[in-house]
Amino acid sequence: MTGPFDADAYCAFADPDAAEAWLKALGGVPDDTIDLTGACLALGALERPWQSLDREVGHLRRLAEDLRGAAPVAGLPPAGRAEAIAGVLHDRHDYRGDRESYDDLRNANLLAVIERRRGLPIALSILWLHLARAMGWPAEGVNFPGHFLVRLSDGPERLMVDPFDGGRTVGTEGLRALIKLVEGDDAELKPHHYAPASNRDILLRLQNNIKLRQIQAGRLDDARTTVERMLLYAPDRAALWHALGVLNAETGRPKAALDALGKVAGLDDTGAWQRQVARLMQQLRRRLN
Repeated sequence: MTGPFDADAYCAFADPDAAEAWLKALGGVPDDTIDLTGACLALGALERPWQSLDREVGHLRRLAEDLRGAAPVAGLPPAGRAEAIAGVLHDRHDYRGDRESYDDLRNANLLAVIERRRGLPIALSILWLHLARAMGWPAEGVNFPGHFLVRLSDGPERLMVDPFDGGRTVGTEGLRALIKLVEGDDAELKPHHYAPASNRDILLRLQNNIKLRQIQAGRLDDARTTVERMLLYAPDRAALWHALGVLNAETGRPKAALDALGKVAGLDDTGAWQRQVARLMQQLRRRLN
């Protein structure tokens, strides 16, 4: 959350048009001005257009109020801040990582996470960031391979925590074990593993969890819709336009596929997609002729 908590705006997301317009407006703003909490609520509302957001918005406000009542804004080191957040989120309100039904799509929808008090690492991390930022405490998400983490800091002092595991502190040895688990026994920690995730990248990783599970379940139309929503707030990502082109092609929309793939050339600075795109566009043109 980079600005004040805007309950009225969030509750308005019960109207899908309002939620979509709000997300689209994020596509042209600097990353550090993105309201991460609001964006997650808008995305959740688009997946649940029947749901009023009053209860969830009120709950988010209450979490922040509980934290303010439990901890001073100033004077706590990162370890004390982590303990205070964990006390409110995990102990008082019973948020947990969903180990039993990890691949349940509800684990990546903030509205459902609030309802069930269960979620993926990245969804619970977003709640940690919401609370830390509500207190004015420096905090950032870390796009660690296979397992999203949160870093709290106070000047040079930094602390990495795992919201999926109740806010457990993760030191260097824990990170080393995690990278080997994800990338193999020969993997070692590299500087990019510690890189902070931008607000936009956090939103993309959250939605990518949904997209991958929809593809695995054969729900390609739903996956296409998910990518279209990702493009609302990240319209300059060549990889997303490529993914949309492929999904349009696989769901029998060759004209829409060509339109999406045509966007890639102007955005692909590295040329990583050019050969694949050219080949697929040639196949699609043959199909149309």
